[in-house]
Amino acid sequence: MTLAAFGPVVTYSRKVFIPLTKLCRDVCHYCTFATTPSRVETAYMSRDAVLAVARAGAAAGCREALFTLGDQPEARYAAAREALGLLGHATTLSYLEEMARAVLDETGLLPHINAGLMNEADYAALRPVSASMGLMLESSSERLSEKGGPHHGSPDKWPALRLASIEAAGRAGVPFTTGLLIGIGETRAERIEALIAIRDLHRRYGHIQEVIIQNFRAKPGTLMVDHPEPSLDEHLWTIAMARLVLGSQMVIQAPPNLHAPEELAALLKAGVNDWGGVSPVTPDHVNPEAPWPHLALLEQATASAGRVLKERLAIGPAFALDTDRWTDPGIGRTVRRSVDARGLPITDGWHAGADAVAPALAYIGSTAGSAELEAIIATARSGERLSEDAIVRLFEADGPDVELLTRAADALRREVAGEAVTYVVNRNINYTNICLYKCGFCAFSKGSTKAMRGPAYRLDMAEVGRRAAEAWDRGATEVCLQGGIHPDYDGNTYLSVVRAVREAAPDIHIHAFSPLEVTHGATTLGLGLEAYLTLLRDAGLSTLPGTAAEILDDEIRAIICPDKLNTAQWLDVMRAAHSVGLRTTATMMFGHVEGYNHWARHLLRIRDLQVETGGFTEFVPLPFVHMEAPIWRKGLARSGPSFRETMLMYAVSRLVLHPVIPNIQLSWVKLGASGVAAALRAGVNDMGGTLMDESITRAAGGLNGQLCDPAQMAGYAREAGRYAVQRTTLYGRIGGQLQAAE
Repeated sequence: MTLAAFGPVVTYSRKVFIPLTKLCRDVCHYCTFATTPSRVETAYMSRDAVLAVARAGAAAGCREALFTLGDQPEARYAAAREALGLLGHATTLSYLEEMARAVLDETGLLPHINAGLMNEADYAALRPVSASMGLMLESSSERLSEKGGPHHGSPDKWPALRLASIEAAGRAGVPFTTGLLIGIGETRAERIEALIAIRDLHRRYGHIQEVIIQNFRAKPGTLMVDHPEPSLDEHLWTIAMARLVLGSQMVIQAPPNLHAPEELAALLKAGVNDWGGVSPVTPDHVNPEAPWPHLALLEQATASAGRVLKERLAIGPAFALDTDRWTDPGIGRTVRRSVDARGLPITDGWHAGADAVAPALAYIGSTAGSAELEAIIATARSGERLSEDAIVRLFEADGPDVELLTRAADALRREVAGEAVTYVVNRNINYTNICLYKCGFCAFSKGSTKAMRGPAYRLDMAEVGRRAAEAWDRGATEVCLQGGIHPDYDGNTYLSVVRAVREAAPDIHIHAFSPLEVTHGATTLGLGLEAYLTLLRDAGLSTLPGTAAEILDDEIRAIICPDKLNTAQWLDVMRAAHSVGLRTTATMMFGHVEGYNHWARHLLRIRDLQVETGGFTEFVPLPFVHMEAPIWRKGLARSGPSFRETMLMYAVSRLVLHPVIPNIQLSWVKLGASGVAAALRAGVNDMGGTLMDESITRAAGGLNGQLCDPAQMAGYAREAGRYAVQRTTLYGRIGGQLQAAE
């Protein structure tokens, strides 16, 4: 069940522990965290002390600040009330809110709050300063709170009160962590009752992000120092039962520091898929006798069970992908900008369009999911159409499985396209950046002739022709023409563009007009798509770029480009172009608000149309460049895909589109030099155009230049152990033979 739902990935949170106060009104008989005023120097950590811990965590690469504290100590201790008064607060929760805000604002760490019993108003007050909160149910047995039980004398440990608090978190829309503490005197039946209670609350509110199954450890200095600890088998039984009761989609956690390293693999095989918080800075204040395992050892122990260790945020992946529902807007902005399409943080420091060295993705070995992937790869290599679920599974690959996929895709590329890396010498001519549409991802277009993120412009036909002629004189075989949808443009405008280019450079290949421009042109002249495309063809248009595709799924288009073509309309333009003899490319812009299922649907729609028409020359994945994109600046999009996702896009598209689309093209302006070399080892056979005047990616914040001349193309190919060859737009020969770049 666990592998089917989560694959081989096992998560953990890199965090610091901030024990805001160790005073507590409860007296649990196994606890060494809670203490009394006479045993502490200060009742509460000061602001400076809190921020010192948080800053140390941020410097060590932590992303979470776990606030641990006793439950309402002011209800029991005058010292707590006095200390709060000096701090300017009446309650512990009020001071907690201030400290969580300070950590969030000054260090960027996302707070997770464990503050004991709270009501809906308390959760609402803390929600703007925390990514998630938690409260261990521990047990649903009232018997344990009776005299002689471990919870006797602890008013906050009554199960009904804890369940009511967990339910209040659900009403408040808080991503929540809870769980069981096993081995404190409860029976197996009582554990099952507790799991069912958690399950029922989650079914009602959907807010339980993870359930911890923690094993009791006897601690010196407590009343339960001689109480027997649960065996490993008992822990494994409870984990397995939790997986059965809570279902395949629930995150099940077990603390990795409460077992020997050689026992961790067994926990994973029983149903665990999360190790909880691991701190490189602070100890486990709840279990101080059990130090955190070094991350390298934890990774090794995880790998021994065929799993891949990956970092997560304080908010679980599924909740991180639905921040509109589960977080305050400020927290949501931070979370969205941090994660990939799985909801896990991007930790490699790479972003499309940035001038950064590509991280290494080399791994050794295999995972518990490798055999499944190999079967999917075999199906793809046979030419069979993959299912959406199978494609999603390919995109979920991590660790050694990324290497498995990129190697398979590159081997298929070698069989289909050989060792040559092709490119076309071309020039971009973006004849206007003024556009009627307001696509959330576009930093190129301007809404009017007024300066907005740079000057607006509109080239006249003479200048369009001059640039085309200049391109031909400089050795270009193609001009690529696209622009915004200017309010003054109609179908005759695009015909004039083609004629201007054809007159100025009679033999150049005209690759022009997005499906949006084609639709605009046809509509303004009252023509059908085929009739208008025939006019363009007869005027000299050679091929069409398959841009404006973004993500071919209307759920996503409604977010990023609601006034643009819908999926069916984009496909209709491509179908019509193919029907009148115009070949086209196909593109995908990925890494903004969509998920792996949307990537799969996009690829399948491209494949299906290609099977129908045969008109696509190549597929071009375009990683989202986020820096200046309006939707990102508003905090509504992710910060582009991770490097892992980008390389998988090339590999998976090679497999999914085989054998109907033989050419997979990269975008050098988005990848940079080291990214290009990596993509050429992941199934890519084409580097696109030299461009001469790239402007759209640069407008979005890209830093990788305007021109990649043939010598640079050759250098990129050599770095990947290949050789570069100049081609025509339609992958034909130049001068009677394929021309290799010197």
